[in-house]
Amino acid sequence: MQDDDFSLFKSEMRGVKPLKYDRADTGKPKPDRARLATLRQAATQRVETIKVDGLSDQFVIDVGAEDELYWAREGLQEGQMRKLKQGQVGFEGSLDLHGMKVEQARDTLWEFIAEAVRREIRCVRVTHGKAARLDGKRPLIKSHVNTWLRQHPQVLGFASCLPRHGGTGAVYVLLRRTMLDGRDE
Repeated sequence: MQDDDFSLFKSEMRGVKPLKYDRADTGKPKPDRARLATLRQAATQRVETIKVDGLSDQFVIDVGAEDELYWAREGLQEGQMRKLKQGQVGFEGSLDLHGMKVEQARDTLWEFIAEAVRREIRCVRVTHGKAARLDGKRPLIKSHVNTWLRQHPQVLGFASCLPRHGGTGAVYVLLRRTMLDGRDE
């Protein structure tokens, strides 16, 4: 039976000439090694980008360590803010900014609020701390959070937490719900 296979193959291959080259031509040009080295070097260098998120640090409202924070967007019902301040609006997410540098805290806060809004969360807690700085100035992160939350388009209002949730070292933040537009205003 093997002889039959061999003779069949030989008859089918009659007139076929073997190739002179044992490598296929893929049509691809040879890589430019100098260009690749430049691209690799550029990819390993850190590129500083400016993230534009709408949270400005040009004017920061300084607040004291024990100052209570409270702010409501114009048009928000007083009853909603009263419930928020009394801890009657349950928070579904929490963020702790302790020990972060200002830029890191800002980016983290922006991403946290964006994720909460995507998930249609109504209220979150942000722990900013209230530690007095060594230079005697007001608490840095607390002051920035107080300023940033007022600027964020998805924040309807915020109030310092009850003592069991962090007191003046944290705030309840009431967020706009995108699917239920019109009910928040």
